[in-house]
Amino acid sequence: MEALDPHTLDRLRQRVAAHHLALRLGIEQEAEARIFGQGRTFFHPENWRTLTRLLGAGLHLSGLQGWARRNARRIQLQHNPVVVPHLPVAFEGYRVLHITDLHLDLAEDVPHVLSEAVRNLEYDLCVLTGDYRFRTHGSCRDAIEGLRRLRTHLRGEVLAVLGNHDSLRMVPAMEDLGIAVLLNEHTVLERQGARLYVAGIDDPHYYRADNLEKAAEGIPAGVTSILLTHTPEIFRQAAHSGFDLMLAGHTHGGQICLPGGIPVTCNANCPRAFCSGAWRFRGMQGYTSRGSGVSILDARINCPAEITLHRLTQGSGNLEQAHA
Repeated sequence: MEALDPHTLDRLRQRVAAHHLALRLGIEQEAEARIFGQGRTFFHPENWRTLTRLLGAGLHLSGLQGWARRNARRIQLQHNPVVVPHLPVAFEGYRVLHITDLHLDLAEDVPHVLSEAVRNLEYDLCVLTGDYRFRTHGSCRDAIEGLRRLRTHLRGEVLAVLGNHDSLRMVPAMEDLGIAVLLNEHTVLERQGARLYVAGIDDPHYYRADNLEKAAEGIPAGVTSILLTHTPEIFRQAAHSGFDLMLAGHTHGGQICLPGGIPVTCNANCPRAFCSGAWRFRGMQGYTSRGSGVSILDARINCPAEITLHRLTQGSGNLEQAHA
């Protein structure tokens, strides 16, 4: 774990509740690189350097390495209509740009490729759902520099949550860039006197530092609300908490998939139908993005990278949804 300088620690003490601060930093110090036994899944291949080298060698020997790396740089724009019958009229057509699993410090060109993908888009709000760093431990400096480069191409308000590759130490630097990090809390967006609530939780996958009750506290019943989370694994709790829409990432859609987009693994403790694209559970709509970056290997096969534009509407829409 990279040393925590006194200034950053002081800012975190002002920003984060004492219990949350001790919990998150304690697990980071003790277990941020653990391969087995931490979090919602038992095995964490992203922390196994030997596996990374073996898979990389296999990809090289197959002759697919260059092609798979180029695939990882081809970021597609996905459109997802979200029908919310009680959406305030002022938010009709509201557009949310969703970016996740950026892994910006993988290579020098990654921030540029993502910046080019978002540069000319029109949207009302940008949300980031975690994993800004490539590795799960070590320095955060290059990831923050990548965020700085990207932030110059993101217009307006940007909200974010942390993922399992991220450190709580990144929060002050992210907020200095104009990225508001939601740590088990919510914010209110206003338009013409109408309100839209956006809540965000700390990583629920590896660090298990999420507190949905705290994030939702103070959100009135019956209002339109969105939950930002790194992983879809808490879909059940989110639905019963009354959220209209949950936006997540983490799975990369599998990243390495069989023909037809069938993932080899999703590294998530939830139904596979919830690991990519639009889905529904009870009264809540969800969307799990394949992400714009890669983990473990600098490669994508049968699983394009994506950024997503969600459009909120009171009208009818075409969602392909999965039910648990």
